[in-house]
Parts: sequence; C-alpha cells; structure tokens
Amino acid sequence: MFNNKVVLVTGGTGSFGQQMIETVLDRYEPKRLIVLSRDELKQFQMAERFPVERYDAMRYLIGDVRDRDRLYRAFDDVDVVVHAAAMKQVPACEYNPIEAIRTNIMGAANVIDAAIDRGVEKVIALSTDKAANPINLYGATKLASDKLFTSASAYAGAHRTRFCVVRYGNVIGSRGSVIPLFLRARKEGVLPITDPRMTRFWITIQEGVDFVLRVLEMMRGGEIFVPKIPSMNIMDVAAAVGPECETRVIGIRPGEKLHEVMIPEDDAHNTFEYSDHFRILSSTPENRSGDGSAMDGGNRCEDEFRYSSDRNDQWLSPDDLRAMLDSGETLRTST
Repeated sequence: MFNNKVVLVTGGTGSFGQQMIETVLDRYEPKRLIVLSRDELKQFQMAERFPVERYDAMRYLIGDVRDRDRLYRAFDDVDVVVHAAAMKQVPACEYNPIEAIRTNIMGAANVIDAAIDRGVEKVIALSTDKAANPINLYGATKLASDKLFTSASAYAGAHRTRFCVVRYGNVIGSRGSVIPLFLRARKEGVLPITDPRMTRFWITIQEGVDFVLRVLEMMRGGEIFVPKIPSMNIMDVAAAVGPECETRVIGIRPGEKLHEVMIPEDDAHNTFEYSDHFRILSSTPENRSGDGSAMDGGNRCEDEFRYSSDRNDQWLSPDDLRAMLDSGETLRTST
C-alpha cells in the first residue's frame, strides 16, 4: 500500500506517530516518509532513532498545522496524510481554549484545504472517544474536526482527495494516560481513583496503528471507523499496576465522564457493524446508503444502539493488563 508512495504524518513525533513510522518502515518501502511536527527537540531525538543515513526515505519537517502556508509546501507531491497532530490533554484545552480551537479545528481545516489543493490521494484523521457527546472542550474540538473531515470528501468535489476518521479509546501507556500516572504513584503506595465505577475503552499503540493501516485500504471517504476494543474498570487497572497499593478516591475531574462513548444513540441510524469494527457514515448525501449491502456486507445497527465502555462485551482483566505491562510495550510507549 505504501510502496513507492510519499506518506506524511502530522504530529509524527508523538506516541502514535513514532509507532506509525516504525511500522511503515518495517512493512513497506515508501518513496518518502515525512514527519511534520513543531518540536525540534523531539525531531532531533526521533532522528537519532530513525536516522536519514540509515532510512533514506525519512524526512523531518518543522511545521504547525495552524500554518496553512507551511502545509501547502509540506503536502507537495504527498500521496497519503495521517493527521495525528492535536492538543489532547483535557486540562490544557480547558485552560487554553482558543489554542485548542486553533490547533484542533482550524488546523483540521488547513489540512483539508492543503490536501485537496495539493492533490493528496487519502487523508485519515485520528479522533477520540471524547468526541462522542462531548462534555469538555477537547472533545468538542475533536467533534468539530470529525465533522470537517467527514464532510471534506464532498467538499473536495471533482478533486481526487478522500478523507476519513478513525475513532478509538485510551491508548495503553501513551503520554498523559492513567497507567504512567499509576506507575509513578505506586512508589508512594497509594493510587488515586477518580470513581470506582469508572470504565474506559483500551487499545495498544500497535493495535491503533494496525487499524489505521487497514482503514486506509477500506475507506471510501466520509466515514468514521470505530474498532471493537475491550473495556476495563479503573479498579482493575489499579489492581494490575499496583496490587500491593492502597487506593484513594479523589472524585471525577472537571470535564471527565464516568463512562466513555464511541457511538452515541443519535448516530445509530448511520452506523454499520462488521466483525471487528463499526463504520459511521457522514450525513452528507454523498455518503448515505440505503442498506448494509452497499457497505461491504456490514449490517445496519438498530435504532438507539450505543457503543459505550460500560456496555461492552469485551473486557480486559488485571491479568491481561499485567501481561502487557510485563511485555514492556506499555512502558516503552509511555516514554
């Protein structure tokens, strides 16, 4: 899929971006593999891991998705864009709302315009469960971003560029997630618990990358792809990370949900189910489908269907998570 192609990853120095780069280098032979990000220190560190001298396809570009002109230059001759750049820390977005809007919404609009005008073939944007029925600014900005990308294929008109979105839950071990927090807190012998009833969707960084690669082959344009992934209760996370620790309930933080939703009831009528994922179609006329046969064999979900972390039929046990921790994958991706 990527052999002899030019692939660009925005936010390429992040947890997802680095795993994406490693996977593409391992499985394909791209013509060029471009990292676009705004932190020169992270690029320097990444270039030590993936040096141009060893990986001649690698390119490192300093740039910001807020800068429309920079994207127009960076996207020249690019075939595929994976848009992973975002402000994603909930407290930071709440305290810096205009900055979050500029990056997550206006940055998305810039990516769309540059991709269409530069003739990019495919663009896939990363989203979050917090974009479904959002209660915090981060989720609201990602919902707006999702709407922009799912409408962009229609917006592109006769141009060849097609867009889609991948939405998934918490990435195990990613920067800012609860697992690195617990790993630090267990040194003190007490793990902070927001609410013992809390549940979350969980996915490994490699599973997220693999799903994005599959979606790039499946996409038609205008869809939101949601993988079927397991849930876990916060108390089970604590039991896996620090079984010897005490727990202290500190209460739900502002902008936080008790359970996360990836497909709300209001989207059920536009959602198709497959063996290992769901597809939410855009409400634009170009993306409407009368039955499941038009969507590669998927079955339309029933009215009022809801895919949420508390109603899931897949669950991770403490032993499951402990095995992942022992493997070193979550520790490696949290650095």
